[in-house]
Amino acid sequence: MPTSTTSPIIEKPKKAPRIKGIFADGMALKSDTLNGHWVVLFFYPKDMTSGCTAEAAAFQDSVTAFKKLGSIIIGVSKDSPKRHLQFTEKLGLEFDLIADEAGELCEAFDVWKEKKLYGRNYMGIERSTFLVDPAGKLVAEWRKVKVPGHASEVLKVLTKLAKDYKN
Repeated sequence: MPTSTTSPIIEKPKKAPRIKGIFADGMALKSDTLNGHWVVLFFYPKDMTSGCTAEAAAFQDSVTAFKKLGSIIIGVSKDSPKRHLQFTEKLGLEFDLIADEAGELCEAFDVWKEKKLYGRNYMGIERSTFLVDPAGKLVAEWRKVKVPGHASEVLKVLTKLAKDYKN
């Protein structure tokens, strides 16, 4: 089930914001770690919630296929590294989570949005995914993601773009 009716592929790719942050193990992401790799960067509201657990599990289910395409999957939320470590261990995730406690990465990718729940307005992460090519260009984005079928759609788009990238 696709998550959108329009193509997430960006017609004129642009340089992606610098991806930085602290991993669940407390180590900082080194800037050269992502060079030469496709990067699937998914932003989600909060560890241990039902929708975020389902999304992370869906990416985990396809992690081998993503790796075969030379990609690195990174999940981002404002949770602490300790919370990310618990989430990673609970789900057995084979990809990294970045703790963006200060919200710098959320701001850079414009996913920190005003939301409404039960008539109350608040700020939170808009579930979004971005695909960055090996040259560091933002080539696809999904905003206001609906979890069912999303990881499969990202894999499908990555498969197409990776094939075209080699040609």
